[in-house]
Amino acid sequence: MSIWKAYAVTLLEIVIFLFIGFILTENVLRVVYENFGIRFIGNVWVNWFGVSYILFVTYTVVRKVVSKNNVLIRERTRSIIFWLLFSGSVVVVFIPFLIGENPF
Repeated sequence: MSIWKAYAVTLLEIVIFLFIGFILTENVLRVVYENFGIRFIGNVWVNWFGVSYILFVTYTVVRKVVSKNNVLIRERTRSIIFWLLFSGSVVVVFIPFLIGENPF
């Protein structure tokens, strides 16, 4: 597979996870936040990105376990920025439970 085709597939995966993340943010995260008394207002796109990125990282880790010789997956999981963004996404999604409101 050429490198450009692999990048195109990765871009398609990202778009798919953004779509799935939007659906989960609107239908699941909104309900969970409201059940905990957290108003789901403000810049909720930050929460949307956080959910989408957590899904993308989960998919990447599972795919790394299944196919060990994929160069793009191996390089992605070795990236510091990949893991820093994951840490930020976890904070964005779960910080409202600690402070009682959506700060974004």
